[in-house]
Amino acid sequence: MSKTIKVALAGAGAFGIKHLDGIKNIDGVEVVSLVGRRLDQTQEVADKYGIKHVCTDLADALALPEVDAVILCTPTQMHAEQSIACLKAGKHVQVEIPLADALKDAQEVAELQKQTGLVAMVGHTRRFNPSHQWVHKKIEAGEFNIQQMDVQTYFFRRTNMNALGQARSWTDHLLWHHAAHTVDLFAYQAGSPIVKANAVQGPIHKDLGIAMDMSIQLKAANGAICTLSLSFNNDGPLGTFFRYIGDTGTYLARYDDLYTGKEEKIDVSNVDVSMNGIELQDREFFAAIREGREPNSSVQQVFNCYKVLHDLEQQLNAE
Repeated sequence: MSKTIKVALAGAGAFGIKHLDGIKNIDGVEVVSLVGRRLDQTQEVADKYGIKHVCTDLADALALPEVDAVILCTPTQMHAEQSIACLKAGKHVQVEIPLADALKDAQEVAELQKQTGLVAMVGHTRRFNPSHQWVHKKIEAGEFNIQQMDVQTYFFRRTNMNALGQARSWTDHLLWHHAAHTVDLFAYQAGSPIVKANAVQGPIHKDLGIAMDMSIQLKAANGAICTLSLSFNNDGPLGTFFRYIGDTGTYLARYDDLYTGKEEKIDVSNVDVSMNGIELQDREFFAAIREGREPNSSVQQVFNCYKVLHDLEQQLNAE
């Protein structure tokens, strides 16, 4: 595909805006439709980014013949159903993490992708952050092997607010959303499938109906282990912090920044063409469409992550 890739973006909230900012830096791509829950708010974002078509129903965007691809930044509960709608409409699709919040729905998307042959990718951004890419390249070169990953995913989210401090129309989830990042990244970086997984969770929040604290242990087939702590109760630094403990060193990854175990900063500015993980993720999506290939973080590649999340959910429900 040599022509401009025309994109519909669904979800004009905090993450949708991150994608719009990233796409501005990518040649040969144009966002032609913006889908949002509230028309006035969506129109405001569309005006800022010069997007001509605005609607509140994804079906209206999918009906546009010029649309080649869709990026979904919508509530978790809509991801699988909307991904299926995009593939059935003949559109390539990138869906923000998680692919689904139930294994059967993830399976349905994976099966339909195989049938259509379209590019279907999930926003497992950690695969693209320069800090994690730097570690991955060291692993691929045989210079570093993970013995343990120690990961903390911490937020202060006792009310239903998004990253912009706005009220959410849906409830976030530690297991199906936030743990998904680390479960996938651990298997990806270890280069080995997860063969053992355990989880415990804290009390269920009386209003939100979700566990606010969770602890997960993982083991890969090659012996590497991962310890993941998650909390919506943490009143302190927010985000996810990764400690890679390996056979030849220790590295600390904080979003796009990387440090040695002794807090010496590592320059990752030349790892890729940008320092923005979301932009790099989008670049991979559009490159896969142009080149007619499977993208990194494809539905097929990340599917095992959702099997693990399903098994962990079964464990937690059994409690």
